[in-house]
Amino acid sequence: MAPPGEGRDAALLPEFPRGPLDTYRARASFSWKELALFAEGEDMLRFKKTIFSALENDPLFARSPGAHLSLEKYRELNFLRCKRIFEYDFLSVGDMFENPLKVSTLTQCLGMYDWSLAAKYLLHTLVFGSAVFSSGSERHFAYIQKIFSMEIFGCFALTELSHGSNAKAIRTTAHYNPATEEFIIHSPDFEAAKFWIGNMGKTATHAVVFAQLYVPGGQCHGLHPFIIQIRDPKTLLPMPGVMVGDIGKKLGLNGLDNGFAVFHKVRVPRQSLLNRMGDVTPEGTYVSPFKDARQRLGASLGSLSWGRVAIMGMAVANLKLAVSIAVRFSATRRQFGPTEDEEIPVLEYQTQQWRLLPYLAAAYALEHFSKSLFLDLVEFQRGLAAGDRSARQAELGREIHALASAGKSLASWTAQQGIQECREACGGHGYLAVNRLGVLRDDNDPNSTYEGDNNVLLQQTSNYLLGLLACRVQDGACFRSPLKSVDFLDSYPGILDQRFEVSSVADCVDSAVTLAAYKWLVCYLLRETHEKLNQEKRSGSDDFEARNNCQVFHGRPLALAFMELTVLQRFHEHVHRPCVPPSLRAVLGRLSALYALWSLNRHAALLYRGGYFSGEQAGRVLESAILTLCSQLKDDAVALVDVIAPPDFVLGSPIGRADGELYKNLWGAVLQDSKVLERASWWPEFSVNKPVTGSLKSKL
Repeated sequence: MAPPGEGRDAALLPEFPRGPLDTYRARASFSWKELALFAEGEDMLRFKKTIFSALENDPLFARSPGAHLSLEKYRELNFLRCKRIFEYDFLSVGDMFENPLKVSTLTQCLGMYDWSLAAKYLLHTLVFGSAVFSSGSERHFAYIQKIFSMEIFGCFALTELSHGSNAKAIRTTAHYNPATEEFIIHSPDFEAAKFWIGNMGKTATHAVVFAQLYVPGGQCHGLHPFIIQIRDPKTLLPMPGVMVGDIGKKLGLNGLDNGFAVFHKVRVPRQSLLNRMGDVTPEGTYVSPFKDARQRLGASLGSLSWGRVAIMGMAVANLKLAVSIAVRFSATRRQFGPTEDEEIPVLEYQTQQWRLLPYLAAAYALEHFSKSLFLDLVEFQRGLAAGDRSARQAELGREIHALASAGKSLASWTAQQGIQECREACGGHGYLAVNRLGVLRDDNDPNSTYEGDNNVLLQQTSNYLLGLLACRVQDGACFRSPLKSVDFLDSYPGILDQRFEVSSVADCVDSAVTLAAYKWLVCYLLRETHEKLNQEKRSGSDDFEARNNCQVFHGRPLALAFMELTVLQRFHEHVHRPCVPPSLRAVLGRLSALYALWSLNRHAALLYRGGYFSGEQAGRVLESAILTLCSQLKDDAVALVDVIAPPDFVLGSPIGRADGELYKNLWGAVLQDSKVLERASWWPEFSVNKPVTGSLKSKL
């Protein structure tokens, strides 16, 4: 039987070019092709290859080293590229709602090439399109086909200039007039302008706009989504009553046109209301399948969970790119050695392994979690579309909201820290723009803010856990959830009695040991946060003030620890499934254990403070186990990167190319800049005979 990747799969997973990375590839304990097939599946690998090949062979996507596009030109090019993606027809309308893995894969592929392109496509199709599909009814489905034919171009307009995270305080209004059967959409002042809206700056013709819905008599039924035309698709000129514009250059993602819109008594038909969660009759009577306004709002904002889960995928992709560049660089960059005549790759140094390999493990663990949560969200949305109003469906929504909120925070922060570590681990070459780490850092940075500030989102997760504990205390309810993320809390009192009893590195590298430690940590933080909250209330604080005073050292670490445990639990179960090929079990087990121990080690102070750790041995065993796993994974690192790295054309980093020709590739990239050898245009100013005049002379 041919090894994985041979024969019919040779074209799907071709061999890498021979070069300096061969030494590490030969040392790997597993076949990178076998792991790629196991992780992705043949169908998705072929789909990715189709996308990457199309981009590489299309002149519109050619990378131009040294090219410095103006903001206007970059946005024009990004729109043309987005338009071309639709022409390739990678996804059908059916795929968008029936094949979520294809949607996720396409987004990841486009993002690895350029996140401005991926974000533009994602906001138009998944965020705008899904909002119309999931919040609208049959009368709105005609928009779906227009989205994929690009007859219209969409955006999702929730955030305003003065409100973002506090969605309930959004101030745009929609007053219904039964005489004309119209809603009047109005921004009461400039602070109510829709702001930061992706695609709105230059290209969106339609927007899903959230506004406070008023019926005759002045009663407000809260925030509801409307589909509103903001530009003429033929001219891109604003519609009457709409002031729409671009907010300007950002720190990154400048191919995406983020914009603003102000509505001055814009009249739209009654049918513009996306009415799955609530509707208004022609006479002006409000009707809704939800009796609870909070449930209705949560369902209406379901698209935010789509956005948060998508951002998780974006952050993980950025981490994968950065780690791929840094590991390949470290395997070929030689500095110092045991003798003056021998230099060794910097990957051989323990410090370099400790800096990079935990982030490689994190990339694998977080990618598995983001994919699995994406599928959970698809299940939830299908339930909504089918009219499921069961208690399980409602609880599933709450659980996904909690996991998406903290998951987005954990993934974006891990990527942020990892990209910076990779940049520094590549030394001065990592600071060179052509090697892409700076662009990755800038483009990833807003992920910690978009769709909710991370620290605010963590409160959603800690509130979810505290709510479950309150039900347990008051009603004796069991800890149960559809995705089973909180089921371990049913053993809450017993878990708190446990202690860390591992005394050897060999025992510690089993990720089951770390799972037990994390369960204790979450229970401990949950108890401490609950007691702190009650203490605040007993001292006279109202509910708002009490919760506010419980965040920094209680609610925040509780949410993060719970999220890390959930990611670890899912990855641990994934790598220990019976279907995992025997040849892959060891390396996947080490990745799981390293991510677990590395994450847990950052909570060492809490583990000691709460009494789970005692004595010096616990901390020493933890540290020794991390370094042991780094050493064991060192020879597998290049092969692990080969599994997750895109083709060189997409990776776009001379120091991270698959051939490992570090210096040759970097030298060639530098010389490709059209002006690298040109004399400075201001060379006459350099003349020693030219006198210094004016204000500069007076300063000298």
